[in-house]
Amino acid sequence: MNQTYYPNLDVQTAVSFPQNLAWAVNAQADELRKEINNWLTEYRKSTRYAVIYNKYFKNRRSASIVKSDFFTLSSGKISQYDEYIKEYSREIGWDWRLLASLIYQESRFDPKARSWAGAFGLMQLMPSTARRFGITTSSPAAAQIRAGTQFIQWLDRRFDDAVPDPEERIKFILAAYNVGPGHIFDAITLAEKHGADPAVWHDNVETFLLRKSDPKYYRDPDVKYGYARGRETYNYVTQVLERYEHYKNLIEDQPLEDS
Repeated sequence: MNQTYYPNLDVQTAVSFPQNLAWAVNAQADELRKEINNWLTEYRKSTRYAVIYNKYFKNRRSASIVKSDFFTLSSGKISQYDEYIKEYSREIGWDWRLLASLIYQESRFDPKARSWAGAFGLMQLMPSTARRFGITTSSPAAAQIRAGTQFIQWLDRRFDDAVPDPEERIKFILAAYNVGPGHIFDAITLAEKHGADPAVWHDNVETFLLRKSDPKYYRDPDVKYGYARGRETYNYVTQVLERYEHYKNLIEDQPLEDS
């Protein structure tokens, strides 16, 4: 865990045999022991556990996320575009800090950002998507955010039937924003085919998106969109949600006031 924050630490050299961690309770407190064991069993299945575990043990970017993501904590701002982010996030029913986390992931709040694939702007929309929502490379920041949120709204409608729970659907929308809805619907199909829950992301649909880089799965006759680099999208969703948790802890929710 500490290597995340101190990369010069060598954790490869064993200095002792592996040791487990445990909690101890009074020998007479059998009911308490059972309650703790039950809680641990259930908590390890939760999204919260996965986010925390990935944050401290898997995501080497955690230290840089904490240090570099915020425009100015002292003023309660995330970026210089907070006003637009709040305005347009309200229109799609999202917490503005979640939208800010997505924008940071896409462009680091740089409206002139360009990707090797041609995506551009704060929301990194591809040219065809940008044209559909009425923006170009010269569009101002507000228009870019408006177009990006309209695309998010379009994705939300695409997954409305497949994922009825609005909070759970956010994960599917984030994944589709990154890799396209076709690959996510393929993963939903595979999840259902293999007995997983097609309406739950963690440990279900995400598992089959990861498997879309395996010929056994992407050549399945029910898969329409073929190979996908599922690991990138898995990391994308994890990092956006993780950063969102940071934002919620550090920035108060101050929605745009009605005029």
